[in-house]
Amino acid sequence: MRHLRVYLGAIAGALFAAGCALHEVRQAPPALPGAFAAPPLSADASLPGKNWYDEFGSTELHALIEQAAGNNLDLGMARARVTQADARARQAGAAILPSIDFGGNGNYLAGHSVNGSAHETDWAALLSASYEVDFWGKNRATARAASRLADASRADRDTIELTTLAGVADSYFKVLSLRDRLSLATLNLNAARKLLDVIQSRFDAGLANPVELAAEKAALAAAGLVVPELKQQEAEALAALALLLGRAPEQFSVESQSLESLLEPKIGSGLPSELLTRRPDVFVAEANMQAANADLVAARAALFPSLTLNLSGGVQNPALNAAVISLSGAGPTLNLGASLTQSIFDRGRLRAVRAEAQAKDEELVVAYRAAILSALVDVENALSALEHLQQARALQEENVSQSERAFEGASLRYRAGSGDFLTVLEAQRTLYAARDQYSQYRFARFQAFIALCKALGGGWQAPKTAPKETP
Repeated sequence: MRHLRVYLGAIAGALFAAGCALHEVRQAPPALPGAFAAPPLSADASLPGKNWYDEFGSTELHALIEQAAGNNLDLGMARARVTQADARARQAGAAILPSIDFGGNGNYLAGHSVNGSAHETDWAALLSASYEVDFWGKNRATARAASRLADASRADRDTIELTTLAGVADSYFKVLSLRDRLSLATLNLNAARKLLDVIQSRFDAGLANPVELAAEKAALAAAGLVVPELKQQEAEALAALALLLGRAPEQFSVESQSLESLLEPKIGSGLPSELLTRRPDVFVAEANMQAANADLVAARAALFPSLTLNLSGGVQNPALNAAVISLSGAGPTLNLGASLTQSIFDRGRLRAVRAEAQAKDEELVVAYRAAILSALVDVENALSALEHLQQARALQEENVSQSERAFEGASLRYRAGSGDFLTVLEAQRTLYAARDQYSQYRFARFQAFIALCKALGGGWQAPKTAPKETP
């Protein structure tokens, strides 16, 4: 019993010494501006919520988003990676507690000599436990690193989800925009046919020359070439949307035909500091940085001695099989042991591991700051785009309105015989370009809203259990 008390005392001392564990160094986030440079969009705007896509007022978009969330292939792979990361975290955490095993064995011995014959059956049924005393916090640091990598994997999955859902909305709006442009191209084609009929009638009456007739036929052909080109772009956009939904492009389509039915959401930008908890990619960079710091702690701890305690007990025959004294017969047995290991010479391997971990930690600190700056740039770009698109709205509308008036007036004068054909042709080209430009302008506005929702995190929130960074 005296030996057992000494051994248990050694265990208690080892556990007490675990207070010498090394600790991680928390990095303070970089200083952030108090507000974004671009002005807020409106006074009553709010940050995008989890279902930010519903703000566009499209039930079809909502259904497509739900399909993508359940069937997107990239998301499926990301979910599998989260499961892998959680399993690795559990593996790393297992080293913190003792490992317990059960073992049984049997051994039959027999022999014969001039002195006679003998045989013996040795057997044992033992429970064994092994525990590495975590003096310097190596195992705990390794477990923390794996846990933070699991958090990063979940946030990376959320980043892929946000990117995918934004891609679905962008592809959906692109399909509708192309359909709007296709409608305009058909309208322009019909207008060109009507004008050609007028010129043909004037040519037949001797009031128009062959050059005017040929020029309008060329304009009609140019307007007709736009239609198949837009149809091809629409087919490609539908195929891209189907891919995001995890579907084959065959037999896939969307019902809506125009951007006209959509609403423009009211989105507020909030404060730059909120991006630290609302952007999953920033959280990924933060978690990776913390995991690298924990790996550095583990690498430093590996330079110090390690103590492993071993305990086994059970029933065996012979009860004690030792070099000096052996006890025959079956009976209870107890084995206690401890091993202390310190690397003396490994040609600098452990120090090289520490240097690598140090460099990795420095790299991911920079990567964390880069992720924050990238998030600020994303928001500023989206806000700036919306601001300048808003400034251009009146000019775009005026351009279309005046182009329609100019073409209508030039056509009326030409029909009356007082107008110049070149004026009509130029007014026609200007109108077609203005209509197409305005359609693309409307699509650009919706793209900018999607970009802003994505830049602001799409309603994502950092887990409350995540450790906070302190200076």
